[in-house]
Amino acid sequence: MVIRSIRRLDGPNVFNHRPVLIMELDLEEFAERETRDLPGLNDRLLALLPGLHAHGCARGTPGAFVERLRTGTYFGHAIEHVALELSEPAGASVTYGKTVGTGVRGVYQVAVEFTCAPVMHFLLETAVDLVGTLARGEAYTRLDERLNAARRIVKETALGPSTRAIVEAAIRRGIPVHRLNDRSLVQLGYGARRQLVEATIASTTSAVAMEIASDKQLTRELLQRAYLPVPRGEIAETEDAAVRILDELESPVAVKPRNGNQGKGVSLGVRTPEEMRRAFADASARGGGVVVEQMFEGTDYRALVIGGRVVAACARVPAEVVGDGAHTVAQLVEAVNKDPLRGDGHEKPLTAIRLDGPAAALLAQQGLTFDSVPAAGARVRLCATANLSTGGTARDVTALVHPDVAAICERAARLVGLDICGVDLILRDIAQPPGEGEGIVELNAGPGIRMHHHPGEGEPRDAGDAIVRMMFPGTDQGRIPIAAITGTNGKTTVARMIARVLAGGGRNVGLTTTDGLHIGDRQVATGDLTGPRSARAVLADPSVDIAVLETARGGIVRSGLGYDWSDVGVITNIEADHIGQDGIESIEDLVHIKSLVAERVREGGTLVLNADTQRVAALAEAERIRRLPRELVFFSLQPPRGWLARHLERGGTAWFPNHGWIVEGRGSVVTPVCRIESIPCTLGGAARFNVANALAAAAASRALGATAAQIAAALESFTPERENPGRANLYAVNEGYVMLDYGHNPPAIEAIARMTRRWRGRRVTGVVGLPGDRADTVIMDAAAAAAAFDRVIIREDRDRRGRRAGETAALIVRAIRKTRRGCECRVILDEVSALRAAIASMQRGELVVHFYEDLADVKHLLASSGGSMVAGGLSALQSGLYRAGSGAPGIAADSGRTPERRRLERGA
Repeated sequence: MVIRSIRRLDGPNVFNHRPVLIMELDLEEFAERETRDLPGLNDRLLALLPGLHAHGCARGTPGAFVERLRTGTYFGHAIEHVALELSEPAGASVTYGKTVGTGVRGVYQVAVEFTCAPVMHFLLETAVDLVGTLARGEAYTRLDERLNAARRIVKETALGPSTRAIVEAAIRRGIPVHRLNDRSLVQLGYGARRQLVEATIASTTSAVAMEIASDKQLTRELLQRAYLPVPRGEIAETEDAAVRILDELESPVAVKPRNGNQGKGVSLGVRTPEEMRRAFADASARGGGVVVEQMFEGTDYRALVIGGRVVAACARVPAEVVGDGAHTVAQLVEAVNKDPLRGDGHEKPLTAIRLDGPAAALLAQQGLTFDSVPAAGARVRLCATANLSTGGTARDVTALVHPDVAAICERAARLVGLDICGVDLILRDIAQPPGEGEGIVELNAGPGIRMHHHPGEGEPRDAGDAIVRMMFPGTDQGRIPIAAITGTNGKTTVARMIARVLAGGGRNVGLTTTDGLHIGDRQVATGDLTGPRSARAVLADPSVDIAVLETARGGIVRSGLGYDWSDVGVITNIEADHIGQDGIESIEDLVHIKSLVAERVREGGTLVLNADTQRVAALAEAERIRRLPRELVFFSLQPPRGWLARHLERGGTAWFPNHGWIVEGRGSVVTPVCRIESIPCTLGGAARFNVANALAAAAASRALGATAAQIAAALESFTPERENPGRANLYAVNEGYVMLDYGHNPPAIEAIARMTRRWRGRRVTGVVGLPGDRADTVIMDAAAAAAAFDRVIIREDRDRRGRRAGETAALIVRAIRKTRRGCECRVILDEVSALRAAIASMQRGELVVHFYEDLADVKHLLASSGGSMVAGGLSALQSGLYRAGSGAPGIAADSGRTPERRRLERGA
């Protein structure tokens, strides 16, 4: 068995609405064989992984997978379940998996959910290794080794406990979450509503405040000036200076690095010059100077101030063990560290106790060593500080905090400007007002919140939720409106139209299309940017207050969606295209893929569907769409009748043409919005596909809050040459015209051909090229549509997508001649050369329709040929040059038309 690839789908996808990894697996010698075909394999597998007995498989009942093993199942399915079973002991438990064929013999896609992508990648590889080894009749002896390695990956890549607590709180609130690196930087929310967080440092946290809090001496001085209770102290630059300060201050003292954290380099209870010299050396090793200060006596407390108020407090207990009269200190520590809540660093709620040099020194002060056996009940201290990061524990005391104590903590955080602040206090009793020799000993930026979520004693406090509520007050979910547009044709035009409407309403729009990415009125990237990466780029931009995302099939299949929920989903149409790619074998497969956009419209959002495409309209009744209540809005090029009329009668909404107007129907109320002939790209209604696009865009814009006046103004100013580059753009060249369009599938080419057939009296040439990765039937159907042009010049894309030079062109020629015998048909494979030839042989008034691959190349040729964009686009062709249904002055309506051509026109 060979793993061909493993790819990651972070957003909702065609397998699952949660993130998955997709492994493409070639079973090779095990293709078309089942697990029962190999004697003893199932028994060996279940003996090694007895937890498989509980797997429910598709039916969801425990034992169903074992039954499948015994009745026979393919190896890809077995590997899927092994990976899921290994996820729990690895520390990254998941339950969803699915295995499907690819259409290639023995090659399967194994989809498995993940919470930690690197470890699931590792477990998929382990599952293939494990099943393959057992299938060869060998014992699998590497399981423990692999699981230990998986646990290390989890430890190295999983979110820390503070960040995880914040992320979980955000998810509970419905706030979008996206991890930005392999550490703990996380984006919460979208666009102008987004916030960043890393551990407990948020994008709302002041950098100046963090600098102040990191300087222990400066913090103490600022709080002292504000008459807050803090210990007296000084900075010591040398050992001698530290000893002098010890003499001046009342013993004992605390010694700490000026810029320290987590209790590192801190010495407490320093009384003698010798102890001071050791403490100074330890603290100065951290760099940045040493603070020597009065040591308050009492209990060590940590209060957590978020958004200006105390939300949690704990009494902190330094790392210690309790003797039993039988075991050594080292053995007692080993027993404590076996607690599953303890781990290395910050990976778990508690940190393992370390037996290091400082621990040995503290034991020596108690007359003990690591090998000493403490008396039963004796408490043995192993760390001078009470930080959780040094093995300490905590007891929740939130309900006991005296108002005076809360007030000084909140004022201290406010004075330095920290919105998330850990206040360390030494008090005799947090339930009483602070007295002499008590108060604040330190402020902490980025305080750990493990102790509040997992106290050793007392009630857990959801500090993560408090941080989220500070960043997103009230019911704010950190969202901006999102419109997602998918379909076969018209996606780019509809997305651009919607963006135009919204921008006219004063919104700063983030737009993704096949031609690039726009933020406001500026294009910031070029290329086909219709996948999740570009969507995330828009949603990460804090200047964007509304997003319009063209969402294409390729991105959905290969990477999922780049957002979790949209407010408006638009499906323009679904026609034959991309069949033969990515395992797509039928239009039904395309419907399944593109309908993901419909499924991910939020509850209460709006789904805009094409009523003229039966397979799109039928989605309104699909079970997976009806699971959530949404508003269904239809658009149609026909007057409402039948089921669409009944939809309106029930109070529904539809958009359609009526007496030359685009109108909105809401129940029995019909509102005219815009005259069709005033929309430049509809060519007075001749370009029916752009009438449909305008209807879809108007419906989506209305759902996003646009007024009828804003929609009309935007559509009336939406010109092909400026707002819709590369879509039906007209250039005057020599004595004729060239139209550039992106059509590359049967419906798109047929729509343009149908439009040109309405204008008689001039020759129309089509320069046609089609993507080579489509099925032969799709290519030939598109070529048949191109046969409606008077003549056809056939080119090929520079990227032939797996086909030989001339292979796609030969298919196109065959289909054209089969459809229309005698059609003038030439093959010029190079795109620029094909267009140059069309221009060179152009008749007076001829229209050349060039379906391009590289827009920049053909625009360069037009410029070098003296071509200029026609103001008003194709509308110029019908105003003065010629009119729909009649010839231009001096040109007979049917000149040059063969009887066969006229039959094609009548059929259109």
